[in-house]
Amino acid sequence: MAAAIEPHKARRLYLLLRDRIAGGRLALGARLPGEPALAAEHGLSRATVRRALDLLASEGLVERRAGSGTFVREAGAARPVVADLPNLLSGLIQMGRATGVKLLSFAYEPASPAIAEALVLEPGERVQRSVRVRLIDGKPFSYLTTHVPERVGLSYSEADLAATPLLELMERSGVVAARATQAITATLAGPEAASALGLDLGAPVIDLTRVVYDPAGRGVEHLHALYRPDRYALRMDLVRTGEAGERHWAPAAPPPSPPGTARAATQRRSAR
Repeated sequence: MAAAIEPHKARRLYLLLRDRIAGGRLALGARLPGEPALAAEHGLSRATVRRALDLLASEGLVERRAGSGTFVREAGAARPVVADLPNLLSGLIQMGRATGVKLLSFAYEPASPAIAEALVLEPGERVQRSVRVRLIDGKPFSYLTTHVPERVGLSYSEADLAATPLLELMERSGVVAARATQAITATLAGPEAASALGLDLGAPVIDLTRVVYDPAGRGVEHLHALYRPDRYALRMDLVRTGEAGERHWAPAAPPPSPPGTARAATQRRSAR
C-alpha cells in the first residue's frame, strides 16, 4: 500500500526548503538531501517529501535529475519584478513593455457602488472592466482587475489592451494621469487568482488597490492587483534628512540612469 501524501506537511517542508534557498543556506547548484534523508529528518513519508520537492520544481527553484537527485536551479527561474514605490506611476509603461500580458476578460458593465464612488462617476455611468495576467519570463506574477469609465474605455479596443499597457493607451487618447491614491496590504488568493497565478488556493499574495485621477479630480482608472510575493517586490529608497534632533527618513529621488536605457527614457517622459 502506497504511503499517503499529507498536504499540510508537504507544504511545511516546501516552505522550509524554499526559505533555505532564498536565504542562501542552500546555494545555487547545491544538491538537496535525498528523499529518504529528508523523510527521516522531518518524520515524513517519502510521498510527502516528493510532493514538497515537486512544488519547488513547479516554481523553477529546483531541478530534479533522474538518477542524480534534486538541485537548486542556477538559471531559468523567473526574475522578480521590483517596483520603485514613490515612482510607481512613472514606471508602469516601462514595466508593461518589459513583461508579457494575457487578457482574460473584457466587457462593459454597470459600475458597482464602490467603483462608482472611487472613480467619481456620474449616475448611471458605465465602466469598462478587464482582467489581465502579467508574466515575466513567461511565468505569471500579477492578476489585474481594472475598471475605467466607459468614456475612457471607448478610446481603445480589446486587441489594443492585449498588446499595449493601459496607461499608455490612455495617454495616447489624451487622458492625463495627474495623481493617484494607493493602498497595499496582504491577502489570500481566491480560486480565480490562484489558478491564474499558478498558486495553491489560499496562498498569500500582495494586494494593491490604486485609483488614478485626472487634473479635474475625475477617476480614470481603478486597479485591483494581486501579486505573487516571490515574483514581485515594492522598493523605496530613503534618505536621512532634517535638522539635528529632528532628523527623519524621507523618500529619496531615484538615481539617474545611463542615457539610452529604458529607465532613463521613462524618467524623461515623467519629467515632462
